[in-house]
Amino acid sequence: MDVVVGAGDFANLRRGLDRTISVLQAIGRPTILVPGNSESDEELRAACRDWPSARVLHGTGATAAGVSFYGLGGGVPVTPFGAWSWDFTEADAADLLADVPEGGVLVSHSPPKGVVDVSSSGQRLGSTAVREAILDKRPALVVCGHIHGSAGQQGRLGDTVVINAGPDGVVWDLDDTPER
Repeated sequence: MDVVVGAGDFANLRRGLDRTISVLQAIGRPTILVPGNSESDEELRAACRDWPSARVLHGTGATAAGVSFYGLGGGVPVTPFGAWSWDFTEADAADLLADVPEGGVLVSHSPPKGVVDVSSSGQRLGSTAVREAILDKRPALVVCGHIHGSAGQQGRLGDTVVINAGPDGVVWDLDDTPER
């Protein structure tokens, strides 16, 4: 069974979230979502309240189609964008990532430091807390977004495939994930 995964930024500067979610609700498959830095966990949960096949994860996990998913939303590290951006420190993110299950799928709005995290200006803007969680827990797959300059790219961190899905999305078959 297919699972749809969304790695955040369903709104634009905290506006338009309900409109985006109303379009996505037509998806008839189990859907795992994490908030981006353009919407909060509370805002995304409220927007998804009438979407029974969607699960919003932030510092929490769920199982869909027999696969363990764990989610972390928001911008990590704290962005320079100001009050509208929903952000976390590296220490807060490390606490939220403490329960990532081994071998599952980590959905993190922010990419790990050093993998699919290069901005359009050439800076590496990923999270060290996400990086450490991946190296420690070894998820089979990480789906992220946040860094628009790396949208659509994929890389590896240790044995883990990391995909910055971007706005166009990526189709991925977990059965095709290399053995670890």
